[in-house]
Amino acid sequence: MSRSPASVDRATSPGEASKEELSVAKVDTVLDSGELSQPTTFASRIRSSNFLRQFRRSRHAVVSLFVLLLFFIAAIGAPVLAPHDPIQFDLINSLAPMSLDHPLGTDELGRDMLSRMLYGSRITFLITFGAVLIALVVGTALGTVAGYRGGITDTLIMRFVDILLAMPMFLLAVVIIAALGPGVNNVILAVGVGSVPDFARVARGSTMSVKQEDYVLAAQATGVNDRRIISRHILPNVLPPLLVQSTLRLATAILTASGLSFLGLGPQPPTAEWGAMLSAGRNFMTSSPQLLIIPGVAILLVTVAFNLVGDGLRDALDPRMRR
Repeated sequence: MSRSPASVDRATSPGEASKEELSVAKVDTVLDSGELSQPTTFASRIRSSNFLRQFRRSRHAVVSLFVLLLFFIAAIGAPVLAPHDPIQFDLINSLAPMSLDHPLGTDELGRDMLSRMLYGSRITFLITFGAVLIALVVGTALGTVAGYRGGITDTLIMRFVDILLAMPMFLLAVVIIAALGPGVNNVILAVGVGSVPDFARVARGSTMSVKQEDYVLAAQATGVNDRRIISRHILPNVLPPLLVQSTLRLATAILTASGLSFLGLGPQPPTAEWGAMLSAGRNFMTSSPQLLIIPGVAILLVTVAFNLVGDGLRDALDPRMRR
């Protein structure tokens, strides 16, 4: 008597596991024979020369990537590049103009602005990347399960996502921090939770499209369990739009994190962070405008760079954009 795919999915004994491996081998044999369309995985797209060629066509994306690399190098090398301690007071030299000793001047407490910008970039990038990583992992898991399972599972997960979407991201982050208290870890969590719905929707839509492909249907027909199908066939093919979404979400996350710090809900003094520095600088807008301009320009440059790199990745990873 033939076994149904559902019964194979519940198999736990060594004999049944070997049958599942045989089913996977059958699917691979069919794919290798050319009878079904081969899936184009994310890794194969990255290795393709067409990807780099298409990405290089976008000069804005290449320049933006170079700008981001400079900021990353500055953040990593802050202990070496910073000329002064970023939290050391020097009230005698407060609000000092730009000089050789203080290339970007000093703030109202005499702290070196260049040192604070370098160390502040580390905190800003930590919050930004940490939040997007949380959103990517949680959102991808929710969206993939919802799109693949469908039915009541899809309904329950997406209604939960809709509840998160009903509240603006920044307001949701404020609510979470109000409940948990300010701090770096809580800002990462708040911004990450607020970004989950976007990743869940992208992952769900891509999964619903990929699961209709022949190689996924063949795997289902031969009894491969759902976990293996998702990890082997679904996830590798939904990564490109998720990568683009991650890059674009980095831009939003840095704005949200800076906004929270501007309101005093982020890292607390004397920790250097761009949003907090922007908030402190607004009190000296007329007497020392560089305190406001320098962190503001840094946030602007990084945000625009992330957006342009995301656009370049989208064009390079989307076969329909190639000529």
